[in-house]
Amino acid sequence: MKLIEVIAKSSSENTITAIAEKFKARDFRTGREGEDGRQAIRILLTDENVQPALDALQTVLGAQSTARIIVFPIDATLPQPSSEKEKDQDKAISSRESMYANVDKNTHLDSNFIILVILSTLVAAIGLVKDNVAVVIGAMVIAPLLGPNLAFGLGTALGDMHLMKKSLKTLLAGILIAIFLAYIIGLLWPFELTSPELLARTDVGLDSLALALASGAAAALSLTSGLPSVLVGVMVAVALLPPAAAVGLTLGHGRVDLAMGAGLLLVANIVCVNLSAKLLFLFKGIQPRSWAEKAKAKRAMSIYLVVWAITLALVVLAIFARPHIEGPV
Repeated sequence: MKLIEVIAKSSSENTITAIAEKFKARDFRTGREGEDGRQAIRILLTDENVQPALDALQTVLGAQSTARIIVFPIDATLPQPSSEKEKDQDKAISSRESMYANVDKNTHLDSNFIILVILSTLVAAIGLVKDNVAVVIGAMVIAPLLGPNLAFGLGTALGDMHLMKKSLKTLLAGILIAIFLAYIIGLLWPFELTSPELLARTDVGLDSLALALASGAAAALSLTSGLPSVLVGVMVAVALLPPAAAVGLTLGHGRVDLAMGAGLLLVANIVCVNLSAKLLFLFKGIQPRSWAEKAKAKRAMSIYLVVWAITLALVVLAIFARPHIEGPV
């Protein structure tokens, strides 16, 4: 459930009350009118009714420059909801605004993001070179590149070009930083390319694609259902940093053939995460509010689904063609 607080002119009270009744508010409280002519109204709604209620409120209050809509998460309520209502909540999705806020904070190309990429690359490089699984998993859990991927998928679903551009810029910057730093490490660190953990990131097969597709859908589902704990498993399942670090490390050692394999795994993970996330958002009905925005989002989603599907097909062809290009080992 979510608690929505609406701060608007007192003249809107009847309209807001009607919206609360329409979407079956669990509880409804109206505050006193303030000196500025506004009053606070609190509405307690189940998750599946939050988004349509927000759309209705934004339509009604859009002309009021002083109106505010605040959404609060609910950890627990007493008495507890009935089991039948809990089943309904299992089918619910987080509000569009809540999802946007969650992913937008992961798209900022600032010092914090750059430091996270540097630290996770260092951790990944050490783990790969030393063949230390626990250290590699540590780099996976940091996962600074997963957020921009999800943000790009959500931006496509909403037709939000600003979010798409910002997330894509952040993702590309993070990948380039990781590869460059790992390349420097590969040049300066005299290690042998014998680590199974490192060599595993230079080999990609259809099982890697299946894993990335499933993990991308799980990541998107964790976002739409408001279950961030699921992301920890997703971070480990489809980590982007270890393959990026493997690209740099192998390039630093002059092994272009291994770097191509790691690069193919990195591209495969990015493509699969984005494609499955877009399909999940489409299945969940994540879309903008207005008809004009919906039409734009539909066009964007169609274009990007085709682009990612073609890219995935090219990745599959590259996987099958790679042994023939490199020849027998």
